[in-house]
Amino acid sequence: MTTDPNTLKQTILDYVIDEYAEEDDEVTFDTPLISGGLVDSFSMVSLKRFLEVQYKISIPDDRATPEAFDTVNSIASLVAGYL
Repeated sequence: MTTDPNTLKQTILDYVIDEYAEEDDEVTFDTPLISGGLVDSFSMVSLKRFLEVQYKISIPDDRATPEAFDTVNSIASLVAGYL
């Protein structure tokens, strides 16, 4: 599956905003999601599952670290490695 990097980042950003952001939260590609408190460990698991279903990939648990899931950019880089 070939996915445009910008489309990939936008899809992840849209999901994060829809699922986790409050109305007044400003979320960008570089917003700290986990270290900033927007995404917790339970939410990270649901985000990982969304990505696996959306892109028909499997992300090993040892690669799904808080660091890898801390920004949309880092998540997109991780996902791109499995496409």
